[in-house]
Amino acid sequence: MNDANQTGLKLDNEAAIIRLVDDHGGLLFSLGLRFCGNRHEAEDLAQEVFLQAYRGWSTFDGRSSVKTWLYTIASRVCQRMHRKRSGEPETMPSLDALLPFGEPLVATIPSDESDPLYIQIRNESREQIESAIASLPQDFRMPLILKEIVGFTVPQVAQILGIEEGTVKSRIHRARLKLRAAIDRTIARREDAPPPAYSKQTCLDLLDAKQEALDRGVAFDTDIICRRCQSVFATLDLASDICRDLGHGEIPTDLRERLLATITK
Repeated sequence: MNDANQTGLKLDNEAAIIRLVDDHGGLLFSLGLRFCGNRHEAEDLAQEVFLQAYRGWSTFDGRSSVKTWLYTIASRVCQRMHRKRSGEPETMPSLDALLPFGEPLVATIPSDESDPLYIQIRNESREQIESAIASLPQDFRMPLILKEIVGFTVPQVAQILGIEEGTVKSRIHRARLKLRAAIDRTIARREDAPPPAYSKQTCLDLLDAKQEALDRGVAFDTDIICRRCQSVFATLDLASDICRDLGHGEIPTDLRERLLATITK
């Protein structure tokens, strides 16, 4: 959907929100499913977000993109609607707990995405990823969803959430490692881990560089890394790929009909 200041045309509230529902309804519903954890709350979230967007459309001045504006509303609605559940985690595991530096064996993922083993691992990992996202503390879950599932950049996530870019990066990086670890635990280990090729600090520095590459959506040269790091990076890549897949989908037909009925009544 083009911004009003780009097209020179300001749509009225009803026409604008109908287009927003069609353009962003599926992705917003996906955000709700992953943040709230169930369909009922995700539908409530979507309805509240689009209703607020409808009521506030006249105040949208085009200084940010429509998508950024819409998800700023969504993040506030999520914070208000979602109350901490009993047993929900408040902290993240330590970095050492999230990385397999001491493992005697390493997990192996085929590099060929058409390999039947790769397809099997990917299919089996989706459930693990969804469960790991649901287990993230809220302060880590929302930045991860906005970046990895919705597809915003780190600066855009910082703008939407109203926090520093460095804080966004730190939370996304830790959350990615939690998702990676969830996949790693389910993959068969058939290969002895070779002796470390570098110091632990060098591996951590390479990991930071890999995370920065994921932040920017650019390739990372794996020729310079040891076998242990290759395994870690392969599961990081797989987790990110599955997250992107979670953003694909349509808004449920019955939900769309209810939304449009509310807007056009």
